[in-house]
Amino acid sequence: MQIFPESVREAWNEWELRAMVLISLALQTILILIGNWRKHSTSNILRIVLWLAYLSADSVATVSLGILSSNQEDSEGDSVNPNFVITAFWAPFLLLHLGGPDTITAYSLEDNELWPRHLLGVVVQVIVALYVFIRAWSSKMLNFLAIPVFVVGIIKFGERTWVLRSASSEHFRESMLPPPDAGPNYARYMEEYSSKKAEGFRVEPKTFIEAPIGFDHSDAVQANESSSAQNAAVLNKAYSFFETFKRLCADLILTFHDIENSQSFFQHRSSEEALEVIEFELGFMYDVFYTKSLLVYSGLGGILRCITLSFTVCVFLAFVLITEKQEYMKVDVIITYILLVGAIVLEFYAVVILLSSDWTLLWLSKHKNTAVDLLLRLVSSIALIKNKRWSNTLAQYDLITFCLKERPAKCIFINEDWFINRLLEKYRYRDLKDVSKELKNLIFGQLLEKSRTASNFEASKRKELCARRGDMVLEKAKCLDELGWTINGAEFDQSILLWHIATNLCYYSDLEFYHSPNSEASILKKNSEASKVLSNYMLYLLVMCPFMLPNGIGQIRFRDTCAEAEEFITERKSIKNRETACKMLLKVSTDILPSKVKGDRSKSVLFDACRLAKALQFLESKKHWENNEKKWEFISHVWVEMLAFAANQCRWSDHAQQLRRGGELLTHIWLLMAHLGLTEQFQISEGHVRAKLIVE
Repeated sequence: MQIFPESVREAWNEWELRAMVLISLALQTILILIGNWRKHSTSNILRIVLWLAYLSADSVATVSLGILSSNQEDSEGDSVNPNFVITAFWAPFLLLHLGGPDTITAYSLEDNELWPRHLLGVVVQVIVALYVFIRAWSSKMLNFLAIPVFVVGIIKFGERTWVLRSASSEHFRESMLPPPDAGPNYARYMEEYSSKKAEGFRVEPKTFIEAPIGFDHSDAVQANESSSAQNAAVLNKAYSFFETFKRLCADLILTFHDIENSQSFFQHRSSEEALEVIEFELGFMYDVFYTKSLLVYSGLGGILRCITLSFTVCVFLAFVLITEKQEYMKVDVIITYILLVGAIVLEFYAVVILLSSDWTLLWLSKHKNTAVDLLLRLVSSIALIKNKRWSNTLAQYDLITFCLKERPAKCIFINEDWFINRLLEKYRYRDLKDVSKELKNLIFGQLLEKSRTASNFEASKRKELCARRGDMVLEKAKCLDELGWTINGAEFDQSILLWHIATNLCYYSDLEFYHSPNSEASILKKNSEASKVLSNYMLYLLVMCPFMLPNGIGQIRFRDTCAEAEEFITERKSIKNRETACKMLLKVSTDILPSKVKGDRSKSVLFDACRLAKALQFLESKKHWENNEKKWEFISHVWVEMLAFAANQCRWSDHAQQLRRGGELLTHIWLLMAHLGLTEQFQISEGHVRAKLIVE
């Protein structure tokens, strides 16, 4: 029994290859156009489209090559079917498509680790394409035109494999290992010591330490420079830091000289300037792991780009001029024109991206002359307009809003118990907020203050600072006895939930103070807004990105807490919004510990958080925190310290994975902390010791 009619099967057999080739070109167009957008976009739709295009691109091109190789059976005798000659001309274009665009080589870090599989694919696909090419050889002009396209396709395919290999963890680490250093010749030193001593001289060994290399202020950003010069100076400084601190992404250690240099730079910068340098650095990191930048912006990459572009343009012009096109079907000639024009347009678009990138701006800033200076200003202005380096947003997740079910599902055909519904429900309650200047100032100021408490690079002091997750703020405010159970006596995910709910309860109970006309109200609102934004962001990490937080049972605690909150809301019909819910929760008596009543089977922390909120309100009167200002300043500092702890505990690979999802504030804080010396990945050393003999 035939499922499809004979006419449909014939039409498919005739158009199968043509459709696959055009789809392959369309997928390449999608990848090169939006491949770089994910650096600064948090859109889930973009991620899905890019994921589908990335996975489909190689499969479609591979299947097309398979169809081409099987179509040779249509030829009869020694003559080659003209239709097969022109379709065989498409084979090198499929190799070119398999090479992928410059803007995306790997969808995730795992793709870099699979470079041996890709290398095998290169060999196999090139052999298949050559097989198709040889079987279609008939000494026609089109056969000769396929040779330069083959060169372009192999270059593109080879580039992608080389970049994937370079970005794999093993080779990335090896590329940063310093040359072996045996140190001073100990045997020769001791021979000289023994011989001088045997001759009767009084020999005294003496050691000295090489002076550390200080920070060079000559390349510091000057306020009176032009905007393009300032951008170039910031970019140069960011790249020099990137070359040093990329060792964090290979689990290598930094020297105390590295940290001293970065500290001396960042301690004299504003939060805006410091985080701009971090943005540049993370942009370079994204390019190294997910694009062809490592090769394209090298001397060899420039030569290869000139070869691929010139070869493609020459083949197009030659194809326009040849007269044997009448031998081929008109539709195949049109598709060939589409492939050639598409290849040229994509090459030119890649060149435009190349010229407007930070890497080009960096190169121009290092080669100063009049012509280069003009080009530098042009590229700098384009880069300012086009180059967004991360989303500059914070994802928000509010537990009370989630429990109120204020955003019901739009699709009534999806059962609420299905996995897809639970997944979509999580995303429905995710919001985005811009990272404000005030929030940057708060975070940078707190980290800067913390870094200054560690002097002389004491290992124990640094480890202690990195391990603090809010208790340092409690100690400073002298309320560790009252609130220490929320930090030291709890797991980290438990602390996040406790402080998140308590922050919400305090926020909505203090709403009336925000509308006061005095200046203190604006300060209060600033600190309370910062606390709420950080609180919602940390809950988002707990719910949506638990892999970025220390191991724990955060998902279980969140579900149990939501279940108890939903039960509380359901029983009280008067609760219609977040403000009412928070005020009703604060009215619940917590004189008896919840664990005494409920036991520990349920991991809900809802009413423990109510205890925390009441304790904060009690401290407000006990410590005379007037107008709530000190309370909210205290809460915001707790959240910054918890954020810093989470950033330091997250593995570098998880930070790198988030770069392809628009970036995370947590990743920026992780790198900023390393620059400020708040990291355990550094070598405690005074410098290189040298010894010499004092002979008397």
